[in-house]
Amino acid sequence: MTNAIDIQTEGKMLLVKATGKLTKEAYQEFVPLVEQMVHQHGKVRILFAMHDFHGWEAGALWEDMKFDLKHFRDIERLAIVGETKWEKGMAMFCAPFTTAKIKYFDVADIDAATIWLRSDEAAK
Repeated sequence: MTNAIDIQTEGKMLLVKATGKLTKEAYQEFVPLVEQMVHQHGKVRILFAMHDFHGWEAGALWEDMKFDLKHFRDIERLAIVGETKWEKGMAMFCAPFTTAKIKYFDVADIDAATIWLRSDEAAK
């Protein structure tokens, strides 16, 4: 299965669209961009949108764990947008690895996810 990752930035917000399986190479593209944004803005906000997502390759999972440990406090909010129930479980799985406010949104609610990330109100 091929991997496609599309990353866009807007101020301190990072929009990541992932399909297929995340690879180590995707992290080699993603991590330096996050680190640059953290250096520039302090805490960042990430929208992680999954479409036909099939998890991580072993090397990518290791990169993800290293990223989580290094950037434990650098992510202010994480919006996870997905299509299936297991993707919703990812929001709960991510919680111990970050101090970010995490919220799951169904794929139909991607606009609400973006509004939530941009807002300055506390997440509920």
